[in-house]
Amino acid sequence: MARLPGGGDLLEKAQGLLSETTDANELRRLQAVVLPLAHGLSIQETSLAIGRCVRWTTDARNRFIKAKGAPDGPRPKMRSRAYLTEAEEAAFLEPFLEGARQGDALAVGAIRSALEERLGRRVSKATAYNLLHRHGWRKPAPD
Repeated sequence: MARLPGGGDLLEKAQGLLSETTDANELRRLQAVVLPLAHGLSIQETSLAIGRCVRWTTDARNRFIKAKGAPDGPRPKMRSRAYLTEAEEAAFLEPFLEGARQGDALAVGAIRSALEERLGRRVSKATAYNLLHRHGWRKPAPD
């Protein structure tokens, strides 16, 4: 016999949030809590009903119960391909962007060379372009 689902004390809170949510992922998270408690579905049936795998459904339920019904906060920005922090990148690019604001051409090769010197390793030109892209620079194109 399967275990009974936990979190029964949070059912009312989950149902209240369920009627207010406008986000599809949040809706699925709340359904992962409500369906087993209110309708007696198993975790497999719940995952099939909300269109997620069993692990995702279980994790969503457990996070909601552990947080005592507090909604998930915004996820942190992922920076898996950045060599420097955002603040370090901004400080590194400031001299180059200041010159570009005053009408000088922005030389990606110079940025790449300075970045290689700063990091102590070789980087591709695409790394310099990605760095500029993260800080709002776009290559100017004629109209």
